[in-house]
Amino acid sequence: MNKKLLILLTITSLNLLAYSDYDMDGVDDKIDQCPNTLFSELVGPNGCTIKTLELKGEQHFDIIYGVNLSQANYTTTKKTDTITQSLQVDYYDKDFSVQVSTSYYTSDDDSGTNDSYVGAYYRLFPMDKLTLRLGAGIILPTYKSELDNNNLDLTSSINASYMLENSNIFAGYSYTLVNDDDVAGIASYQNTSSFSMGIGFYPEKDFYVSGSYNSSESIYQGTDDIDTLSLYGFYNINISWFTSFSYEYGLSDSASDNSVTLRLGYYF
Repeated sequence: MNKKLLILLTITSLNLLAYSDYDMDGVDDKIDQCPNTLFSELVGPNGCTIKTLELKGEQHFDIIYGVNLSQANYTTTKKTDTITQSLQVDYYDKDFSVQVSTSYYTSDDDSGTNDSYVGAYYRLFPMDKLTLRLGAGIILPTYKSELDNNNLDLTSSINASYMLENSNIFAGYSYTLVNDDDVAGIASYQNTSSFSMGIGFYPEKDFYVSGSYNSSESIYQGTDDIDTLSLYGFYNINISWFTSFSYEYGLSDSASDNSVTLRLGYYF
């Protein structure tokens, strides 16, 4: 059985924490007899190593396309229906991974490219059933601001997942250095932090669902935090294809009232 390379969910939240299987070897945790196998190992139906691959020149990728419908455009802070199409590519080498993503939005009276993201992550296993994921990245100013004040931002994150018998408890924190130029009388920017926590479980093989609470500071000074509740689902279609669904409900005035995302991915 070839290694499955699954992604963890979000740019700002929980999706990056929602593991479909704990060690990402393509064997459901409920029947995996050998947890923590490496990406370089081929495993049998019970999740145990049958062969170690030579990684020289060998690469593991996934590519994910997503569509989001939201009732807010955070780029302009106007309340409006916005459709966003996203493209994400991930590269994996054992416990190290690199992510590149970009998106294009279309709203009632505007359209364009959002800021893009390039980041790197590393997984740690400090104790049995506990996974930590450390990340750092840059937010590229590909969004074209009419004020010409959009600059490169820096972000870091730490995510944790603790596995139970057929479920997991997770939490995440991220911090972003916002370098956009203030505009006198219009906008004053600030560095932001984000936090999420939740619980997920496996109702059946190849299907994972989770719920979480998410809170993020706004990049604009004097604006309420963006608080949401989210529901997430992940399904393995077959050995190469997977799909995910997420729904967010806004708890604060600064959050979108409703946001729905569908994603389809292919790993190889």
